[in-house]
Amino acid sequence: MDLLQGKAFDSLFRAFERYAFHLEVQDSYHTSEESGPFRLFLAGQPDDFGWHQPWLDLVRDATNAGKSVTRARVVTVPHGDYTRWGLTVAGHNIAAGEDIRWLPRHHIDPEDLTTDDFWLFDDNRVVFTVFEPSGQFAGGASTTDPAIVARCRAVRDQVWAVAVPHHQYVSA
Repeated sequence: MDLLQGKAFDSLFRAFERYAFHLEVQDSYHTSEESGPFRLFLAGQPDDFGWHQPWLDLVRDATNAGKSVTRARVVTVPHGDYTRWGLTVAGHNIAAGEDIRWLPRHHIDPEDLTTDDFWLFDDNRVVFTVFEPSGQFAGGASTTDPAIVARCRAVRDQVWAVAVPHHQYVSA
């Protein structure tokens, strides 16, 4: 596996041809980019989401080019603060063109998931997201190993089939 960081990681989102799928299996993340906005949410204060704009621009560019960006979040119910915040942030991702679905953790066997979050690009590259012990994002471990890619495709297919689209999840 190759560790991709910074611009090398970001370039994945410009280079894929058809679709990018993200599986998130953690209930919270502690990245420095999100810490201030998350504190605003917890305090009930407004956020201009300027910190999120680079991601939204990447999604918008990809989807305007006819590519698909999808995300499934496996979450514990009842929701913790981070998931509640994620439900509000998701609306911005969706407005940029991302398709987000939610799967309550108790609706899937843990053996049917991966331990780590990953991105699957065009069914031929998996990039596991890597976090430092502090929670800081460290980059992505990239592989095109056919066995790993096949396992992640199977996980994606199973999760996506039972995950609930965002608009249905928030109105339930």
